Amino acid sequence: MADRPPTTLAVRLDSDGDVLLTGPALRALAAGSRRLDLLASPAGHAAAELLPGVDEVLLVDPPWSGYQPPPVDPDALEWLLHLLRQRAYDLVVVFTSFHQSALPVALLAKWAGVPRVVAASEDYPGSLLDVRVRRMPGGAPDDGGPSGGHEVEAALAVTEAAGFALPPGDDGRLRIRPVPPRGPDLPGPYVVLHPAASVPSRSMPLDHAAAVAAALQDAGWHVVVTGGPGQEEVGRHVTPPAGHDLTGRTSLAELASVLAGASCVVVGNTGPAHLAAAVGTPVVSLFSPVVPAERWAPWGVPHVLLGDQGAACRLSRSRECPVPGHPCIAGVSPREVTVAVGRLTGIPAVPVPAPAPAVGGAR
Repeated sequence: MADRPPTTLAVRLDSDGDVLLTGPALRALAAGSRRLDLLASPAGHAAAELLPGVDEVLLVDPPWSGYQPPPVDPDALEWLLHLLRQRAYDLVVVFTSFHQSALPVALLAKWAGVPRVVAASEDYPGSLLDVRVRRMPGGAPDDGGPSGGHEVEAALAVTEAAGFALPPGDDGRLRIRPVPPRGPDLPGPYVVLHPAASVPSRSMPLDHAAAVAAALQDAGWHVVVTGGPGQEEVGRHVTPPAGHDLTGRTSLAELASVLAGASCVVVGNTGPAHLAAAVGTPVVSLFSPVVPAERWAPWGVPHVLLGDQGAACRLSRSRECPVPGHPCIAGVSPREVTVAVGRLTGIPAVPVPAPAPAVGGAR
């Protein structure tokens, strides 16, 4: 690194959960940069705004990334090229998952005159990368990345190759900026159940989620059901009679506040699992093995991983469950979930007594 700290642009064009997992690497970059901006996509913009160490979040909807990428728009690409030239970054660091390519961003950065570009790439980068990080042996078969370990470690391996490290005292866990405490309308203690995900293969089947919610309530917990916009039907179907349905009613920052106040969060392998980890709340993860748990499990908090990790869908990256009945998740009994919650919270299940039968009532 030069004697003068660089102005740095980090790039993570993925969803909220992926952006949160890049947080420790971004803090490492921020510690060694005089300015750190983050280029994010609409799917990850809300999480990017919550990350400490980032001076400004820039937004782009790239045609080379995302589940529903937009068509190639020359004007939008010209805007991004102009932005890179105008800001005159000393360094661009591109973070990607193993199946993605960093080279489109690298090309634009070099075209704009950025002197140093760092990224992981299995594809031959030509002269687009000044530091190329390669996959190391021992990684997960489909998603190994440069570190051969968790996604957090993979991102930190890229920053290390760029010459940056976490500052002293930073334990490398996920973090977000402080959020307001939860509102007084949520009784405690409570457990959050977040049954849906943006990818159906990682969501809990509705009837199964409703049975889990009922079991948690029967075990003595107040149950708060959460979900994103458009998932309101999930909340209506799943929330037990005495529960709270917040589905579609919170921003990501407000959801973080709700998760921070929970005793435990029950969730699939989706963004709110990582948001829960970022606020330090234990996680019961009903993990669909379409991607490897060793790569994407909750990071840095106590958690219990449930679900058949050897199921037929293993490492398939399927968006829709390829096995009828979604057995890797639906095969987890509600009792297993309540037991796992008890393990993480130290509060064993206390069954709620059934109402006493009416005496002398009408038949």
